[in-house]
Parts: sequence; structure tokens; C-alpha cells
Amino acid sequence: MNTPIKQLSIIGPTASGKSDLAIKVAQKIDAYILSIDSLSIYKEIDIVSAKPSKDELQSIKHFGIDELYPDEYFSVEIFINLYKQVKDLCQNEGKNLIIVGGTSFYLMSLLSGLSALPNIDAKTSSNVKNELEELTECYDLLYSADYEYMKNISPNDSYRIEKALLIYRASGLAPSEYFRANPPKPIIENLDIYNIYIERNTLRERIKKRTNKMLDSGLIDEICYLEQKYTRSPHSMNAIGIVEVLDYLDGKITKEKMSELISTHTSQLAKRQQTFNRTQFENVRSAKLNELEDLLL
Repeated sequence: MNTPIKQLSIIGPTASGKSDLAIKVAQKIDAYILSIDSLSIYKEIDIVSAKPSKDELQSIKHFGIDELYPDEYFSVEIFINLYKQVKDLCQNEGKNLIIVGGTSFYLMSLLSGLSALPNIDAKTSSNVKNELEELTECYDLLYSADYEYMKNISPNDSYRIEKALLIYRASGLAPSEYFRANPPKPIIENLDIYNIYIERNTLRERIKKRTNKMLDSGLIDEICYLEQKYTRSPHSMNAIGIVEVLDYLDGKITKEKMSELISTHTSQLAKRQQTFNRTQFENVRSAKLNELEDLLL
């Protein structure tokens, strides 16, 4: 029988000091770390994602970092499966688990859960695969059957169209109907969540310094490499810090303006993260970094 493990989460806006705190706490409570960061999940996107250093990654076992290539698809379902694998590993190896990062939407997905998919047999899977050769027809079929579900899905989003069609064919229900009949169940319950509170002006200064550090570390060269290898089409290439560098490389903005825009857009992201963390979670302990450090250590 697996021994229950202690799980906690550290959230906060970008550049607030989450990663450093998580490593200190992990060393104290003998834990592995699962990153919830929509950019660090990708290999080779290193500087712009502000990943922990190689030494830090080696000091504590991290997951959710360098899991996929930049042109591979990432979704909430993939993240939840990763979490389950990491939790099982922690239980088998007698480790605790710290979930840390700025993409709190993934943490929310663990707390709210996902609906279980219908049983999809080999014949249904094969038939759907054949249907998907005419992607536009599949999209139109689903759109007419379930406007509510399909209105937010792009006609070119083959992954989500396939998922919707599999549900439709396997269950005989439109996706919206199916999900109403099969509500989600939480993946984690009773999770201790610690939120880093930081003053806006202080955070803006930290973001500005981090942007300069990224540029000094070779940010522009990294984006050139990523564009050459993966083109601009993957979703990951639309991230803050990548888009601005691409505009600079296109001659649309100066280097100074590029740096300024990265800082500005990152600060705007941080504000959205703070709002999400404040409004979407219950029973969160929110405090300044040094106070949380004293509390957790």
C-alpha cells in the first residue's frame, strides 16, 4: 500500500521568487517539484522561460520542465496525466510533492478536475481517424450538432476536433451534452496553497531586471535558433519575450523598444496572474516572500 504524501502548492506572479522558495522547501521536506509553467514545459525554450538553472534542476528532481519539444501539442489533459505519474512516483519513492509556477490555470484544473472520457473502442477510433482526413467536414458536422462547444474551437485545431468527434461517436451525445451528464471530479482535494504577495512597483522593477538579464544571457540568439528550427507556427512561439524579439528581428521595433515591450507585457501578465490567484482559489495563505519562507521553513 502506497504511503500518503504531503502535497502543497506555491503560486504567485512571474518573477516573484516562487522557484527559489520551492527549492528551499523541497530540500527541507524531501520533496520533488512539479512545475506549472506553460513555457518551461518545452525543451530548448530556456532563457525566455526563465527556467531554474541546471544546478537547481539537479539539486531537486523537477517535473513539468523540458517535457515536450516546442512544436508538440500541450493541453490540460496532458498536464493532469503528468501530475498523476509524478504523484505515483512520489508515493513509490517516499517523496513529498510541491506544485509551483505561474500558470495557475493548470493548478485549477487539478482542483476542479476533468470529465472522464467515454469508452472508445478500436473501431470507433479507426473510423474517426478516417473521418478526420476531411477536417473541414468534421468541424462543420460538430459545429451544427453543438455550436455551444465548437464556437471556441478553431476549424484548424485538429487535436480538439478529434477529441470532440471521438466523444460524439463513442457516446452518441454532443460534447456539451456529454460533459453535462458527466461532470468533472477533483484530482486533488484539500491542497495547501501559498501565494506570494508582492507590491506592483517592486514586481515591475524585478521584471525589468530579469528582462535585462535575459538579453545579456543570449535571448535574441535563442529566439533566432528556435525560429530557424521550429518556424513561427507553433503555439509556443506566440509567448511574451518571443513575439517582441521576432518583431525586432523583422525591423519593426528598435532593440530598446523590444526590451521595454517585453517588460511591459510581462508586467501585464503578472497583473492577470495576481487577479486569477486572488479570485479563483479558496483557503489560500497569501503573504510576502520572506514571510512565506519563514512559515514554510
